[in-house]
Amino acid sequence: MIFSCSIEAATVLVLGDSLSAGYGLASGEGWVSLMAQRIAAQQLPYTVVNASISGDTSAGGLSRLDASLDQSHPAVLLLELGANDGLRGLPLTALRHNLETIITRAQARGARVVLIGMYLPPNYGESYTAQFHRIYTELAARHHLPLVPFLLEGVALDPTLMQADGLHPTAAAQPRLLDTVWHTLAPLLRQHAGHPQ
Repeated sequence: MIFSCSIEAATVLVLGDSLSAGYGLASGEGWVSLMAQRIAAQQLPYTVVNASISGDTSAGGLSRLDASLDQSHPAVLLLELGANDGLRGLPLTALRHNLETIITRAQARGARVVLIGMYLPPNYGESYTAQFHRIYTELAARHHLPLVPFLLEGVALDPTLMQADGLHPTAAAQPRLLDTVWHTLAPLLRQHAGHPQ
């Protein structure tokens, strides 16, 4: 899905899973759609391309990365993957490898990468969940990436903001998700566009 705000706009590419694809929401309600609206309202010169697919894993994102980069030539890549790896108990070494490969390939193509982190429910075990989240902080530090520590901050533990499955935020929660991402993303967008902070 493409949200255009200017014929000369640079591209913000979102590579994510159901949390960014707007699972269970009406068209236009997801945080990526709201981000496109905010970018347009603030007259920032970007087009938003949402390449998120519900149920996707880091391996799935990696497999379609090159095609997404070829199609959109992004100035900025928002990388929001890994939750499904964790929920399926997939090897964390594979998650780290896949995310790092996405990061380095995107950077080699000239994209600034923003890494969006995730926490898992505690029932997956303290060691696994701690190692899972640490992948994001370590990759961000190693590759000097802006990091959104937890996309569902202030949302995941509030049942009134979660859908019945307990995994996906409601429409009412989407502005909070956007604000969480925007805090990290906005300075990068303004800097890249030559706007004052």
